Amino acid sequence: MRALGPHSWIMEEPVRVALAEAVAVLPVGEGWWYEPKFDGHRAVLLRDADTVRLQSRSGRIVTSWWMDIAVPAMALPAGTVLDGELVIWRDGRLDFGAVQSRAASAPARARALAEDFPASYAVWDCLHHPVHGDVRGRPWTDRRALLLDVLADIPPPIQAVPASDDVATARDWYESLRPLNIEGVVCKRGSSPYRPGRVWVKVRHSEPVDAMVVGFTGPRSRPRALVVQLPDGRRALSQRLTAPLAAHAAALLPDPGPDRFGSTRDGERYAESGPGLVAEVLAGSTRHRVVTVTRILAAE
Repeated sequence: MRALGPHSWIMEEPVRVALAEAVAVLPVGEGWWYEPKFDGHRAVLLRDADTVRLQSRSGRIVTSWWMDIAVPAMALPAGTVLDGELVIWRDGRLDFGAVQSRAASAPARARALAEDFPASYAVWDCLHHPVHGDVRGRPWTDRRALLLDVLADIPPPIQAVPASDDVATARDWYESLRPLNIEGVVCKRGSSPYRPGRVWVKVRHSEPVDAMVVGFTGPRSRPRALVVQLPDGRRALSQRLTAPLAAHAAALLPDPGPDRFGSTRDGERYAESGPGLVAEVLAGSTRHRVVTVTRILAAE
């Protein structure tokens, strides 16, 4: 990243983001913090001496699609890098479809859409502070304080997400905010640094569904993950299987014959399996591509 005014520091671009692993229940105990999980598009906001850039989770620069965030973000001090979610509120609810439509439009069309359905930026982390520099190695509680400091005089549409270390509050968010299309709760250790990969956990609203197993990753003798076809026809890669589920799946995976391979929408290559194996999965909302296998149901 370019030097920012009096600063002479470098943050690699694209910025590699921290992720959350899905779990079935809220973790409890000392040191856990909780945030509502907003449903939108992940974005890193980089404010340098001259401009603002918005980077997607994949590393693509998407500023032109979100000028209604980039322009007010110029009020941030140079040297600020934030992590959060681009969301759109309609009729008091988060509208993921509106976010998708904006992102899929040409930049000129995106600006027109912004006039009718402006975006908000729900921020949950500070990666670089204008005074303290790169703070990703600091505990989350320190970064949270620095985030609130940076946003103290910044009005909407840029706002910090709520956070609490009270599990009762987190449970209330999980139940009461669902009608607003809040996806669930993200849980973070207060002592944890920011680093790429799955360093947080999340509990999403999800219902178990039966899905046909169409493939797997890793060796057939101990598959790492399954590829399932959901009821809506979408193929999705599961999260890493537990050891008992991997052993169970290995014993039941039908052999399709000669090696055959496919790819998920995310480009994950997998070995195909024969028909007949069914898994019970937690798929979250239907747009999510990663599912959690809870049981192997049948092999016919």
